[in-house]
Amino acid sequence: MSGGSATAVLRDARGRRVREQDRYGAPIATLAWADDRRLAQATVRVPDGSWLTIQPGAAHDPRWGVCDLLRRDDAPLTHCAAIDWSRVDAIPPLAEPARLPPGGGTAVLNLIAALADDQAQTSLAYRGPYPTEQLFLALLESFRWEGDEDARDPLAAFMGGALRWSPAPHARAFAPGGVYVQSRERIEKLAWRGRTYYRADWQGVRRHTTHRVHDAGDHVHGSLWALDAALEDHLVLTRDGRVLAAALPTPDLAPRRALAPAVAAGVVAVIVAGSAPPLGESLRAVADGLTLAWAPLAGDIAVLDARGAEVSAGLRRALRERLVTTSDRADQIRLGFAALAEMSQALGDALRARAQARLAAATPAAQAAAFEAERSPAGAAAGARAIGRAVEALLEDVGQLRA
Repeated sequence: MSGGSATAVLRDARGRRVREQDRYGAPIATLAWADDRRLAQATVRVPDGSWLTIQPGAAHDPRWGVCDLLRRDDAPLTHCAAIDWSRVDAIPPLAEPARLPPGGGTAVLNLIAALADDQAQTSLAYRGPYPTEQLFLALLESFRWEGDEDARDPLAAFMGGALRWSPAPHARAFAPGGVYVQSRERIEKLAWRGRTYYRADWQGVRRHTTHRVHDAGDHVHGSLWALDAALEDHLVLTRDGRVLAAALPTPDLAPRRALAPAVAAGVVAVIVAGSAPPLGESLRAVADGLTLAWAPLAGDIAVLDARGAEVSAGLRRALRERLVTTSDRADQIRLGFAALAEMSQALGDALRARAQARLAAATPAAQAAAFEAERSPAGAAAGARAIGRAVEALLEDVGQLRA
């Protein structure tokens, strides 16, 4: 395949897979089968190099009954509805995906897809209560969605239970230097130093990401991406997956510069608008008093810490460069909205994680009230006004900078 060498699969006398190895000969999955053809245990390697262990039937959930336990070393993390690993016939729900390390859920799904493919299972349904966008995107990495060819919104179809999935497992490799490479017909995903880089297009679905995999001439790059362009190149690979370069640029030496409070308020409004309604109040609470500042970052658009958030001076520079090429006010506002969206995308997951933790620690009555919350027209209008003021403040700030 053009995206890299396929996974090597070792099988037992019955033809069952018992070990997967990457192109470098390193193990990436092991499976132990019992005499009665049940799976006794499996392990899968995740992008950071650690291992998840799957123990069939070792957990219980009041919703699903007997479940399969997922643990890391000796620590139980979460569980999924029980799978008949000898004849995979459905994609199971996972209780707490956020407890898995980055890429852990995808590694388990890929093992499910590989076994289903071995067993000539051509069409699987997701049987669970959580058909979320996050799960939809994860499934795209190891399956191909099936539905009406004219469907313009496969995510909506998935949420409505109208999609089925055909197994399409990917190949995985752990390259020297700590670069994780994931591929099918092409390199689709990279992970390095805690950052994950994705293609923007997956089976006709657009995926917004600040760390992007893209082709550049004869090579594949992993780059920091914003405003429709690469701001920094971090990884360079051949099309067959060999790593040629892996390095972060030297940080910009520009001094730290505070952004107007209106920009922070607009970022929060964008994140709230794009999040589930039950998180709205908690998001506003954890983001109360959030400050933003341009800073000499390398590798990220924005980072959140206990004091506030720092935003890459490289994004500021890229925005200014684009603004000076147009005198059209509508285009300038569009660029301001795009930059605000990039900040919100970069900070959204971290703020949502804090909001989820706050909601989890709330009283049962407060949790119940949150889950009954709906978006109000007045709240949406206030959020729109905050976003508009943020764009104006951002454009004013960048316009005051000297080249």
